[in-house]
Amino acid sequence: MDLILWRHAQAHEALPGCDDLSRELTHKGEGQADRVAAWLDRQLPESTRVLVSPAKRAEQTVRALGRKYKLRDELVPGSSADEVLTLTKWSAETGPAHNGTVLLVGHQPTLGQIAARLLGINEQVCDIRKGAVWWLRTRMRDDQVCTSLLAAIRPELI
Repeated sequence: MDLILWRHAQAHEALPGCDDLSRELTHKGEGQADRVAAWLDRQLPESTRVLVSPAKRAEQTVRALGRKYKLRDELVPGSSADEVLTLTKWSAETGPAHNGTVLLVGHQPTLGQIAARLLGINEQVCDIRKGAVWWLRTRMRDDQVCTSLLAAIRPELI
């Protein structure tokens, strides 16, 4: 299974009394989303499942990709890595339940915690920057779950 973690692009800061889910991308964030989406579109298989946080900034980020997607409450800000891994049907003991490609568009710290868990590093220090993509591949090898980092791309590097 390929699991691609795409953190939403730069958004406006939350204003007092403003609903966090309604925060929109900045002009810079729109450019970040466009650049990363163009790169992803060239790389992603057509069969990729795209799952997105219902936060406006995450949906604006994925719209730049121009593919079908599903909004999933499991990806809201503050969701746990366990909830999201259950959504993707990934198990720590057996690895992924299928071989497809899943793209998650969401938030920190959850995406960083997922990457850290799959790579076996400290979850507290894994930071996925705004607009960045981490592409992970998990396979079973000799009855062990093995995960590799295939790419980590920030928008300004594209």
